[in-house]
Amino acid sequence: MKRRINPLGRDLLLALLFFAVLLFLPPLLRAAFGRASVSYLSLGINALVLATLALSWDLLARTGQLSLAHAAFTGAGAYSTAILLRMADVPLWLGIPLGGVVAALLALALGSVTLRLYGIYFAIATLAFTEVLKTVVQELPTKIAGGAPGMNVTALFRPALAPGMERWELAFVRNQGYFWAYAVLLLIAVVISVFIQRSRLRSAFTAIRTNELVAGVMGVNPARLKLLAFVLSSFVAGTLGAVEAHRLGSVSPDGAFAVSTTVLALVTPIFGGLYTTVGPILGALVLAGLEETLKRTFADGYLIGYGIVLVASILFMPRGLVGLLSGVARRLRRHGGDLEGGMSSARAIADEPFTAPEETP
Repeated sequence: MKRRINPLGRDLLLALLFFAVLLFLPPLLRAAFGRASVSYLSLGINALVLATLALSWDLLARTGQLSLAHAAFTGAGAYSTAILLRMADVPLWLGIPLGGVVAALLALALGSVTLRLYGIYFAIATLAFTEVLKTVVQELPTKIAGGAPGMNVTALFRPALAPGMERWELAFVRNQGYFWAYAVLLLIAVVISVFIQRSRLRSAFTAIRTNELVAGVMGVNPARLKLLAFVLSSFVAGTLGAVEAHRLGSVSPDGAFAVSTTVLALVTPIFGGLYTTVGPILGALVLAGLEETLKRTFADGYLIGYGIVLVASILFMPRGLVGLLSGVARRLRRHGGDLEGGMSSARAIADEPFTAPEETP
């Protein structure tokens, strides 16, 4: 008798294998490309940041809520770790998770008031919260938050130039540390996503997204579960913002609370595939590479080309890249007995619920 594989265990194993690949990627890039590996590693960092940001936003989107406050939570995490370091000399290893905790507490307070709103009303409320939080930070005393210009933040990784080491090698070691830090953060987001997808929360979130009133009649508590998703999403975003503050070396209101952060958090999972674990990651990998290519091709107008590609993809791929790959896999399975063995990887992509997007109600 064939033993059935536990879906949760399988998904966690896939997540750990993906994490192991990320750990070994920097040394492989250095061995293969030498000096150019610094640029490739920077591109990888951008992709990991975007993937974590997108997946954290998708956690809340699964309940049907359109949040425009993601920049508020990344900014809150960045400023929290910077202020804790300046005022209380909190060590970096503690200040970074505390940035996520502060963002989660803000989400708890905001969500308790706004999560009973629906659709565009909730979106407007969260966008207003971002602007309010930005103004509050700007008005804080300069000795606390630096005012409008912002404040400097200690780097998380500060490797020393050893004898015989070239400067590009020093830059590589620094980037490698940040790459691994973001890989850990992405792993945390993936584990949270997998547990949601393989628990009763998935059905509850889907019911809330489909019809909140009916979900309430069926015994689901929409307000409590939406608040849970909001807090988890904000914790990941806040922790990401804290790490970003240390990588960039400074925080400012305009940079930390930039609307572009929210836009990227929203567009990437739509492009990759909503309500999935792999979709936001796949979308981030493609968009990070696409953006870099457009930057090198169109030095001044690359954002126009970037926007055109995104609009076209949303129009012609309503279920994202994962939905497109799932459709291709289904067609190939339908047409082919001879392709059965070669399509095992495509079947893995189409497997619910770890990757395949649900239909948007």
